[in-house]
Amino acid sequence: MTSSNKPPEGQKPAAPQIQIQVPPEVAQGAYVNLTLVNHTETEFVLDFIYIQPLEPRATVRSRIISSPRHAKRLLAALQENIARHEARFGPVDDGGQKEPMH
Repeated sequence: MTSSNKPPEGQKPAAPQIQIQVPPEVAQGAYVNLTLVNHTETEFVLDFIYIQPLEPRATVRSRIISSPRHAKRLLAALQENIARHEARFGPVDDGGQKEPMH
């Protein structure tokens, strides 16, 4: 007799349970007030930056490199959460920012 991890015929395999761990140094977070986004055909690069008032230099606090598919899911998640936030707390003032160029 052989054992198999396959589900019975006609049933979908169960999705694995993902356990997310946040190390203490990451859990504290990092404040940023600017994000630069660049992309190639295969990836998006997001630089999260802190600009200190009256300082000529800024510091990249984190760089995230992601696939276009994940970047699109991130965009949808941000749009959904901004909508929820505004429904609860009112419109977010974007400081007069214009739509990004395509």
